[in-house]
Amino acid sequence: MIFDTLDGQPAIQAARFTLRPLRASDAGLLQLHAGDVRVATATSSIPHPLPPGAAEAFIARSHAPDRTEDTWVMDGSAFGLAELLGVIGLERMDRNQSEVGYWVAPAFWNTGIASEAVEALVAANPHGARTLFASVFQDNPASAQVLTHAGFAYIGDAEVYAVSRAATVATWTYLRKLD
Repeated sequence: MIFDTLDGQPAIQAARFTLRPLRASDAGLLQLHAGDVRVATATSSIPHPLPPGAAEAFIARSHAPDRTEDTWVMDGSAFGLAELLGVIGLERMDRNQSEVGYWVAPAFWNTGIASEAVEALVAANPHGARTLFASVFQDNPASAQVLTHAGFAYIGDAEVYAVSRAATVATWTYLRKLD
């Protein structure tokens, strides 16, 4: 892992891309992809339509010294792929645990990008977590497959409020022990 000098967040190498901290120059592609209704409705936190300045605010929060989540862009530019394939985050929790969240731009769905990103993040374990959690909407079985492929085990159902849907959505929750 190579650590970013701006905020101490590591860059993590995957086979077809690099997980790297966000840059101000990512704002346009973040606006494009996160603003896609298919991406927004697959997450709990992205509103649709995406308000002006939301991408820039997201980037600024990703570098805040008091942040609780590290966020990476899946950058395939060094491998002949797009500069922004998707985003993956790792939120710190208590008791040496973290929660994984991710989205991939629709043009790259069903290409293994999400699986590769989750597996690279798990292998690097930049938070030194003993346990990782993740949850996916029950109407998104492809994301559930990403997690089980990366060694996560299903632990139960829950619900979460999805901003873009303006509704509570049923989720599946997963766990991966790393110790």
